[in-house]
Amino acid sequence: MTTQIDATLIPGDGIGPEITEAVTAILDHMGAPFKWDVQQAGMAGIDASGVPLPQETIDSIRRTKLALKGPLTTPVGGGFTSINLQLRQEFELFANVRPTKTIKTDGRYDNVDMVIFRENLEGYYIADEGYMEHNGDPQGKVYSTGYNTKDEARRITRAAFEYAVANGRKKVSIVHKANILKLLSGMFLEEARDVAKEYEGRVEWDDRIVDACAMQMVMYPDAFDVIVTTNLFGDILSDLAAGLVGGLGLAPGANIGKDAAIFEAVHGSAPDIAGQQKANPCAFLMGAGLMLEHVGLNGDADRLKKAVIDTVQAKDRVTPDLGGTGNTMSIAEAIMDRL
Repeated sequence: MTTQIDATLIPGDGIGPEITEAVTAILDHMGAPFKWDVQQAGMAGIDASGVPLPQETIDSIRRTKLALKGPLTTPVGGGFTSINLQLRQEFELFANVRPTKTIKTDGRYDNVDMVIFRENLEGYYIADEGYMEHNGDPQGKVYSTGYNTKDEARRITRAAFEYAVANGRKKVSIVHKANILKLLSGMFLEEARDVAKEYEGRVEWDDRIVDACAMQMVMYPDAFDVIVTTNLFGDILSDLAAGLVGGLGLAPGANIGKDAAIFEAVHGSAPDIAGQQKANPCAFLMGAGLMLEHVGLNGDADRLKKAVIDTVQAKDRVTPDLGGTGNTMSIAEAIMDRL
């Protein structure tokens, strides 16, 4: 047996423990490439340690530099910051990478195959907000400010182009709103264009205004290959892309930094179906596939991807959202049979 790779496993909330059980069973079936350090976060973190992001979980990720994270619920009220935001900032996970590819054969589109690189640390998601007086009301006006830096604009753009080169991708589209946000988005566009010039002759590039890009993604998604954009736009466009291929049930995500990487399903914790074995584990499983690629186990990642695609297209023991009558573990068993 090959040496196992240390990794942190965060089962998460709601359907998290169920899909985690399915995904770890499949990975064990493949030879157990990861040695898990199981930690908690979200509501499970509060139950375990009294806080949504326990120090033990942070320490584990700092040690392993690698995590597979289930869906988390940030408690409403009480001044709690998004746990996902805290993790990105704690480990400087500057790139949110969301691949979107047609898998279901009965969807709207046959040929979607794009990867979105979203800057993960800046923009409006710094959430610098507050109240101002307006017409005598001390809270009559609210403000929210964001910022972009040249360094971060260049880093996320270079990551997108390097990915394109490494994966034989043909084109990178820089997405912005520089026609209105002259400084905030304009500087991102200028820096991204400057980086793009370094790849001339190797990777094509263009730039698109975000609202036009959203329309074009729906009208002819096959025109897109790699997209690089800022935090807010990337969040919106990556969910739009997931909608093109049937929703978040087939949408994995990676959060990549210089010293750590966290992989996930991008859907929520779905508490309404928790404990019912109705949850589709494929997005979380494909997140584990991205993790296999990240550690250089490309052969295993390819095998896993093929097994998922074949199972979904055959509708073999799949969950109701994929058009079947199966459950969380039955689709896992169908995937294992193909492996």
